[in-house]
Amino acid sequence: MSDKRRAEILAKRAKLEEMRKAKAQRQAEAERRTSFGRTPPPKTDDKDFDDYITKIIGPSRGVDTGELTPSIPGTPSLPGLTIAPGTSSGRASRQSNEGSDKAPLDPSFGRYTSPGTDHAVDQCYSSTIIPRVTVDLIDIEQELFELPQKERVLYNKEIQTRDLGEENNVDTTQAEAELRERILRERLAEAESAAAREKELDEESVRLEKEIEADIRDLTEEERAIILTASEFADFVESSTKIIQRALNDNYDYIRDYTLGAESGVDDSEGKRVKRICAFFDERYGKNRSITDVDWSPKYPEISCAAYNKNPAALNEPDGLVAIWNLHMLERPEFVLHSQSDVLSVTFSPFHSNLVFGGTYSGQILLWDMRSKHLPVLKTPLSAAGHTHPVYAMQMVGTQNAHNLITSSTDGLVCSWLVDMLAQPQESLELVHAGHNKTGEVAITTLDFPNNETTTFLVGTEEGNVYQAHRYDRAGAKAGLNQYDVYKGHTGPVMGLHFHPLVGPVDFSDLFLTCSVDWTVKLWRAKSLTNTPGPPPPSLPTNLSNSTSGKSAGAAGSHASAIAPIYSFEEADDYVYDVKWHPLHPAVFGTADGSGKFDLWNLNTDTEVPIVSTAVSSGRAINKMQWDKKDGRRIALGGSDGKMYIYDIGDMGVPRESEWTDMQRTVAGFVGAGQGGHGEGDGGARVMAGR
Repeated sequence: MSDKRRAEILAKRAKLEEMRKAKAQRQAEAERRTSFGRTPPPKTDDKDFDDYITKIIGPSRGVDTGELTPSIPGTPSLPGLTIAPGTSSGRASRQSNEGSDKAPLDPSFGRYTSPGTDHAVDQCYSSTIIPRVTVDLIDIEQELFELPQKERVLYNKEIQTRDLGEENNVDTTQAEAELRERILRERLAEAESAAAREKELDEESVRLEKEIEADIRDLTEEERAIILTASEFADFVESSTKIIQRALNDNYDYIRDYTLGAESGVDDSEGKRVKRICAFFDERYGKNRSITDVDWSPKYPEISCAAYNKNPAALNEPDGLVAIWNLHMLERPEFVLHSQSDVLSVTFSPFHSNLVFGGTYSGQILLWDMRSKHLPVLKTPLSAAGHTHPVYAMQMVGTQNAHNLITSSTDGLVCSWLVDMLAQPQESLELVHAGHNKTGEVAITTLDFPNNETTTFLVGTEEGNVYQAHRYDRAGAKAGLNQYDVYKGHTGPVMGLHFHPLVGPVDFSDLFLTCSVDWTVKLWRAKSLTNTPGPPPPSLPTNLSNSTSGKSAGAAGSHASAIAPIYSFEEADDYVYDVKWHPLHPAVFGTADGSGKFDLWNLNTDTEVPIVSTAVSSGRAINKMQWDKKDGRRIALGGSDGKMYIYDIGDMGVPRESEWTDMQRTVAGFVGAGQGGHGEGDGGARVMAGR
């Protein structure tokens, strides 16, 4: 059913409901008037009035109530009246007995007929006889007619100067009759109008009910199939079921009694454990796939994303996927984004919460908008202008009004992109090292920028070294790879690199961690990013200076300065695939390895073993990890089994005020034991932890 038709039905139902309410109100008003006696009295005419009076006082006998007039000779006497002899009052009384022996009056008034005589004697009375009729009256209270409403009189000059004789000539009786007739006509007209309106409303109500019944009739099989296959219906079901699943997955205990167990105390071991919140997995999308990267939304703390590689068993499915997961909906992802190639890296835009960037195995950079469908809204071309090798690392740098996406591929190419223009990179930088034997390219596996830095960055390579690079020419240093400083310490490809976050009263942003397939995690101190490479200090071996920049590549490689780590953690039992500093605690970081373990370290507590080691995925590697951006309590772990695990570390990520000073002492101990942290090549002094 279309939205227009649905709106029409709802409007009809609303109109029908209003009509029913109006009818009910009218009926209630009529009942209220009846209960208060406001109904108009029945109309009475003159005939009814006369009949009612006759019923009360009896039929008229020709004698009016009151005193009779003086008798006049020759006037007919009143029938039924007798004169009682011997009565001086001369009052007449009604004859109540026909067999009375009193002489009746002759019809001719004043003539007396004596009983026993056959002649009439004319007799005139000197006194006046005033016969009276005595009537017994009772009080009757009856409303005989309705008085008309007082007429409102408007005066003008003509009325005020009217002759008094004209007013006397007005027929009051005729005016009253006309007023009564007009009021009666108005009442009849109102009654007829109300009846017609009520009938019309009833007919309209019946018609609307029939229309609604016709609109909501049962659908045929063909109509039902058309609706079920419509894209609008599918979108509605998709969105509504998401809302229901979010509500059902809310694990909050609504009937919890906070008074119970209040005196039981607190478990001291609770803060020393990590707790699994959930594991995101959907059979349709995660089967036979591995997670290659994870990230958290910068705006919504419950939203995270995971990048997936190809499913070799599903030829009809897209090669790469990005699933957007919600902590309030565990059974399926909020959104699924498609790619034509394996997605190796993914990141949310920190400035636009709806945008997701992905780097693919083919070298394309994809931009998805969660407000649109599954396919990317923008992507880079497969040409030499961009990447043509796998993109394993990307990062957004800059501010809200001026930011760029920095990407790197295994051919040593670093590109800077504008978010709204992916047709070609804004900048392109090829990192080449002169000391490599066969090729000068640097195969970049990981990349990271220090905090508040947009031009200088570090890259980890497949050869195991870490290099410093510049996006632009700086004073005394050209754009590209720094040929003079090499962070050497790993014997295998560097899989993860992360700078210390700039939080707290002490600045540790020059510290960074790296992990490698050589089963180790190393702590480094970066050289000053603003200093330009120059002649090495006397205590270090002779290095390449600015004046030797034009020498051969072999000479440049042989005279490069090797920087050793200040500490090495060798507790892992397998490849270490990722390492991340905690976003708030200065001494806490986490690692993920190929055995499926997640290790949580606190350098202020122990530098040799992790404080917590958790087996996340038995026998399957944990490829990537990422702390949430809100408070660092949760961490997302992407496994090679296609599952993304969410863990809560509790209060172990909440720093005390003394953590920064303790971290200063810890780092000072590392540097002192390692002779300042700058070793002499591979033979530099290092502090080894673990086995």
